[in-house]
Amino acid sequence: MQEQKRSFWSYLIIGIKGLLIGAVDWVPGVSGGTIAFITGVYRELLYSIKSISPSLLALLFRGKWGAFWKQLNGWFLLALGCGILTSVFSIAKLLQYLIKAYPVPVWSLFTGLVVAAAIYVLKGLKKWNIWNIVVFLASMVLAIIICKVSPSQTPNDYWFIFLTGAIAICAMLMPGISGAFVMVLMGKYQFILDAISGLYWDVLLAFAAGAVVGVMASSRLLYWLLDRYYSKMVCLMAGFMFGSLEKLWPGNHAELSGNPAFMATIPLFILLGFVLVFGLEFLAAKMKKQTR
Repeated sequence: MQEQKRSFWSYLIIGIKGLLIGAVDWVPGVSGGTIAFITGVYRELLYSIKSISPSLLALLFRGKWGAFWKQLNGWFLLALGCGILTSVFSIAKLLQYLIKAYPVPVWSLFTGLVVAAAIYVLKGLKKWNIWNIVVFLASMVLAIIICKVSPSQTPNDYWFIFLTGAIAICAMLMPGISGAFVMVLMGKYQFILDAISGLYWDVLLAFAAGAVVGVMASSRLLYWLLDRYYSKMVCLMAGFMFGSLEKLWPGNHAELSGNPAFMATIPLFILLGFVLVFGLEFLAAKMKKQTR
């Protein structure tokens, strides 16, 4: 997909969509890929990423900057990327404060978001069969096992930060799976938030390098799997999300006993998570009708 001719205002709108994508990418349970789909940039983003190939890089090395930028759809990626990065660096500080000051409401909200997002993913499944059920149950059990055995503290070495970035970006590319949730599982969610807030560039560069490698190595495979084995991938994603509740439950992040006020907030914020996810689904449906 080559670069489209757009006005300054069109690119500004793309940047605003990037702000939304970047904001939700740091909320476990809501996928940036889902928001990209809702705002109408998912398909173009996918093709732009897939355009990064040896032939494209050859244009760069031969000094054909204009052809390289056009084939890359550069202005689109730049506008969207600026929006995402702006949002990431601003939302990180807010989340860092909220998690420390209000852990029970925040993790209750994350729990509601994951359950609602899993239900949303399953709605895309047209029919159940024995293999879909097996994949769903197996992935849910696997997620529970991972949550139980995954340590709360993981290495802060650069190789593990690199690996976290590579795996998290794969999740961010797939509607229905949250990259932030992957970071929670890997014990690096708060660590990366702190790195963004404190501008620890060594950590951020290691994470970003992993993300770049993850995109290059997995984007084609991920979408090939979705194209060839859509129903099983849906069951895999949903089962993994349901199983992840073992890790996200607010009682795992704060002491609940003797806190009746906090206990009362749990169902309220879980419900709020449902409202946010299905509100986005309602918005997506309206936007589709308007474009017909």
